[in-house]
Parts: sequence; C-alpha cells; structure tokens
Amino acid sequence: MGTSVKDFFQIYWRSLAVVALIAAVIIIGLYLHVDAKLVALFAVIAGFITNGFVALATLTSLVPVVGPILVKLFSLPVFYLFNALGGMVSFVAVKKGYTGEMIHSRLLTIMLLIGVAVGYILGNLLPIH
Repeated sequence: MGTSVKDFFQIYWRSLAVVALIAAVIIIGLYLHVDAKLVALFAVIAGFITNGFVALATLTSLVPVVGPILVKLFSLPVFYLFNALGGMVSFVAVKKGYTGEMIHSRLLTIMLLIGVAVGYILGNLLPIH
C-alpha cells in the first residue's frame, strides 16, 4: 500500500513546517550576524518545545537505507553523553560525601536511559497511522 506525495504532505505538514521554521530562523539569524550562541540556544529550545528534533529524525529516517543509519548514528552519542554526565555527577558526589544524592542521580540517569530505550522500541513496534 503506497503513499502518494500528497498523502505524505498531509500527514507530515506540521513536522515539515517546524523544521523549516527553525531552519529559517537560524539562516536569518546568521545572515543578520546575530550571536551564534544565541541562535544555537534558540534552535535547541525551539527544537525541544516543538519536538522539532523528533520531526527532523522522523523525516530523516524516511529516506531509504541511509536515513535510519543517520538517525542511529546521531542518537547513539546521546546515550554516551547521559552516561558520562551521570559518571561526573557521581564522582563529584562521592568526593563531597553526598552518597545519597549520588544514588538518586545514578538511579535517575538509568531510569532515563531505560525510558528512552523502551520508548524507542515501542515507537518502532507500534504502527503509526
């Protein structure tokens, strides 16, 4: 059962609009010589609030063969980043004597990683209508 181009744009018009809007603001900001840190901050906040990163990952994964590989390539370092952040917080907590807070920090990190993994698995198993 194929999907026509018209059906594609009817389904994904919001995602395309969010990604296009964020890209337009970035391009305009850099063209007008707005501080790059401010433009990056806007892109990160707008991406999280509007789920623009999810939309971009979804649209990228629609490209046959290369898309899913790119999404996995860029999402895997997020796990490493969270794990490294948890390790640094644990090191500082142990050094300062906050073992209870350290346990909570590591527990939250592990719960977040498990939640992301379960969400990813469920997202791939459940059909999208």
